[in-house]
Amino acid sequence: MDTMRAAYDEVYLYTMGRPGFILQHVVDAFAVQRVNDDSKPIGLVFGLVGLYLHVEKQFSGREVQRVHMELGRRKRGWPRVCVPEDRGSMTVADVLAASAGPERDAAIDNWCRSVWTAFGANRETIIALLREYQIA
Repeated sequence: MDTMRAAYDEVYLYTMGRPGFILQHVVDAFAVQRVNDDSKPIGLVFGLVGLYLHVEKQFSGREVQRVHMELGRRKRGWPRVCVPEDRGSMTVADVLAASAGPERDAAIDNWCRSVWTAFGANRETIIALLREYQIA
């Protein structure tokens, strides 16, 4: 197993039961940062939606989860998004290196911000998608 996946598994377990369902932010940041040719478009788009809502609109993980459920109710083609070479300066390993508790929770927020900033060229695409659903 690669080291990033192992770090993700530990952070995932850590966030289970944490306030605000921050587990959702971990899932979104990891999915977006690790996207590859085998990734499904829906995973990338949902991850970007989650990061946008969390970083720019301060949605909790639970609120992001509700938006994901709303988006998933309708079958559709998902917008094309560009995947940058640089996917953010932080990784899940940086999150895991932070002390458990408020420091690690803050590291999760910083990681989300780092990944969202790296994928910033997709901002208008994500906003347009959410407008289509009358969300945010």
